[in-house]
Amino acid sequence: MSYIIASPLEQFEIVALIPVHIGGLNFSLTNSSLFLIIALVFIIFWTSLSFFKISLVPNNWQLVQETLYKVTSSIVEDNLGKKGEYYLPFIFTLHLMLLYSNLIGMIPYSFTVTSHIVFTFSLALSIFIGINIIGIQTHGFKFFALFLPRGVPLAIVPLLVTIEFLSYIVKVFTLSIRLFANMTSGHTLLKIIAGFAWTMLSAGGLLAVFHLIPLGLLLALIGLELAIAGLQAYVFTLLTCIYLNDVLDMH
Repeated sequence: MSYIIASPLEQFEIVALIPVHIGGLNFSLTNSSLFLIIALVFIIFWTSLSFFKISLVPNNWQLVQETLYKVTSSIVEDNLGKKGEYYLPFIFTLHLMLLYSNLIGMIPYSFTVTSHIVFTFSLALSIFIGINIIGIQTHGFKFFALFLPRGVPLAIVPLLVTIEFLSYIVKVFTLSIRLFANMTSGHTLLKIIAGFAWTMLSAGGLLAVFHLIPLGLLLALIGLELAIAGLQAYVFTLLTCIYLNDVLDMH
């Protein structure tokens, strides 16, 4: 008897659910955009439950939301100080969106939006452009002094400016690839081990007994992946605050 094993990369395939083409442009509703909308709706719904009835003794919904807010507020305060209060709404929204997108992707038969480099890179690039606009608005043309430290000999200025510029640009790639790579590799590993356990169970006989070994490993990895989902949202938010602080406090 032969068994057809689905590719572990099938779960990352983007499928057009409602094809829409206008003027040669593709505005189709895909599974990626659908689950991004679901994450947004879930955030709004969860927030509504949290603050539907605010009390001095918080209920479970309010407690979780306040904990998330406190974590995000601590990130902003530790890295931006008081000036970070102005950017807190954006940072908090970013943290929630990434966290819920990662967690929703852990549900079977769902879709992980953050497992695609096109999403993480677009998000990182948008944030990077916004941060640079803030830096230019704050410091004017002095902002470009970021690429040229003081006291540098004139002979090595072109080389140093090139190196500083490339190291500055690479922040977009490190920010996006870190999130994309962690979510993709984790989900791929879960799919492989789940397929392996199912194959052993379907084979019957002695193999069906030992399928509990990869199944137990799968359960442990699911717990680890849940932790990684929260950690990667935290790291992305943290690095955003660090990069923002770099342009606000130029040294």
